[in-house]
Amino acid sequence: MSLVSTKGMLLDARQKGYAVGAFNANNLEMAQGIVMAAEKEKAPVIVQVSQGGAEHGGLEEMAAIIKSLAAKASVPVALHLDHGVDVVYNMRCLRVGFTSLMYDGSKLAFAENVRITREVALAAHAVGVPVEAELGKVPKDPTGITLDDLKKYMTSPEEAKAFVEQTNVDALAIAVGNMHKMKIKEAKIDIERIAAIRQVVAVPLVLHGASGVPDEAVTAAVKAGICKINVHTQLGKSFTE
Repeated sequence: MSLVSTKGMLLDARQKGYAVGAFNANNLEMAQGIVMAAEKEKAPVIVQVSQGGAEHGGLEEMAAIIKSLAAKASVPVALHLDHGVDVVYNMRCLRVGFTSLMYDGSKLAFAENVRITREVALAAHAVGVPVEAELGKVPKDPTGITLDDLKKYMTSPEEAKAFVEQTNVDALAIAVGNMHKMKIKEAKIDIERIAAIRQVVAVPLVLHGASGVPDEAVTAAVKAGICKINVHTQLGKSFTE
């Protein structure tokens, strides 16, 4: 198969009530392992390269590797930019053949996040490429984060609805108690919040930081409306051990 877009994958997942795994690759071996596992499970898969991760394997090099693996794969494979934090980098990924992008403006004020995300979506949609965005704040490091902090960072259904309507993004990553770089599965996920956002938002929802989410909470999150599950820390830990 050749590379596919995440849009069709995630819309199917939303309609049928399942989630697609999205796994970060920083090198050839990680990308190979992700695709091999997807083939074993006979499941579609999203191979992600983050803006930071591309510093290890090289952006153009990683794109070429994943395209080659996708061409030989027996399952659908998408190539996705994870946490692209500037417009220029998103456009660079567009030029080298990524089949979906992510603009992460979660550190910005709501209006500024809307403005820049909308610009990225307009450019990407012009060539048929979908865009994921993030609203709320998923902490990049769990160290020192309290329950009160997490509540303050969480995505509100009202803002999620307005954000999607104003940006025309294709998928939305939300903050519901999840955190990046968690090596122990102990995140407390607000399942009711996911369900509430699902009711008012017309696009697939994304859960980042799933390495730190207990398996039963992942299952509940998918039932509540999550369509894409991001995993990175767990893969990195396995790769280095």
